[in-house]
Amino acid sequence: MALPSPSPETIHVIACGALAREITGLIRANGWDHVRLKCLPAILHNTPDRIVPAGEAALDALPDGALAFVAYADCGTGGQLEARCAARGVGMIDGPHCYAFYETRDSFAAHSDEIAAFYLTDFIARQFDAFVWRPLGLDRHPELREAYFGNYEKVVYLAQTEDTALRAAAVDAAERLGLPLEVRSTGLGDLASDLARAVRHPG
Repeated sequence: MALPSPSPETIHVIACGALAREITGLIRANGWDHVRLKCLPAILHNTPDRIVPAGEAALDALPDGALAFVAYADCGTGGQLEARCAARGVGMIDGPHCYAFYETRDSFAAHSDEIAAFYLTDFIARQFDAFVWRPLGLDRHPELREAYFGNYEKVVYLAQTEDTALRAAAVDAAERLGLPLEVRSTGLGDLASDLARAVRHPG
């Protein structure tokens, strides 16, 4: 008589709030009952110097000896997040930011000359007003648009889903920025494989 497989050890995933919907979907779809998800505010992306302290505080709040994985890429921390995770023996997502792992890092690297592209994901398309338009003051001073976006050449929407409402939101965002829109249907890119690897072999 075969013995039941041991239950996997609980792993705590500390994630960017901009990935909450996608990671929650992966947890449900894969039956990862041993994963505990803690999301930090997505707005931290507007102040990347606050990501490392917030991430460390979340890790410090875990029980002693708990397994953890940080579901952030570098995200503008200048290598500091990677250094702190390495010092603590905690794994994280490889790459510069979510645009890279959604498109897949290899594909994103092939577009390394796109320095004049403004990227949208499903999350940013959905939250464009809250995370771009209002924080930059464009709701009050639309004349600032040229100062912020005058050097951009296009908006690239990396679509995780085939959602007509989000596609319309991306079109609206590009029109408001006065830029042409390019849509790339990426799905979850490297996020799904990175997370699957992490929940099997954390650290």
